[in-house]
Amino acid sequence: MSGATGTLFVICAPSGAGKSTLVARLLEAVPGLAFSVSWTTRPPRPGEVDGRAYRFTDEPGFRARIAAGEFLEWAEVHGRLYGTARSDVDQALAAGRDLLLDIDVQGAEQVRRSRLPSVSIFILPPDRATLEARLRGRATENEAALARRLGNAAREIARWPEFDYLVVNDELERAAAELTAIVVAARRARSSMAERAAAIARTFGVEEQG
Repeated sequence: MSGATGTLFVICAPSGAGKSTLVARLLEAVPGLAFSVSWTTRPPRPGEVDGRAYRFTDEPGFRARIAAGEFLEWAEVHGRLYGTARSDVDQALAAGRDLLLDIDVQGAEQVRRSRLPSVSIFILPPDRATLEARLRGRATENEAALARRLGNAAREIARWPEFDYLVVNDELERAAAELTAIVVAARRARSSMAERAAAIARTFGVEEQG
């Protein structure tokens, strides 16, 4: 794979759609897929280790990185700032490693505007009632916060046409299998396999086509 460029995968979903569980399943199922660790201003949750799930910082520190142009994408989500370091992405892809970004729709739009080639996937809940039930099942928010999340979900879901692939998380095992299949198929796209295919062709005396 020397000289090959990695593939950037972008996954988005409204809060409560089950994205974190699906991403965990994907990383277990697909070898060689690295997870991009985002910066955030939200406080660590119990058990979270700095540099593993997120890199934690305060708002002044985060905004200083914005001013310095260090982020490929960044967004404010539910009152907290989140961002992906441009250097992390550039280094991974240049080294031929596939990288997964777990970001929101604002960040996905910035990635598209950057013109960096990527494969985008949107995770959908089966319907509004199911999403609301999942959010209520967490029992972590009051009615106002719940209404805000549902409103945000509606605005995010309205942007599904912007994505390359869609997965409906109505049954976890099937949704996880579909997500894995998308990533495996994208890795076998002609653009991803061109270097290896050309090398194989050369062993048959076939020169690269112009």
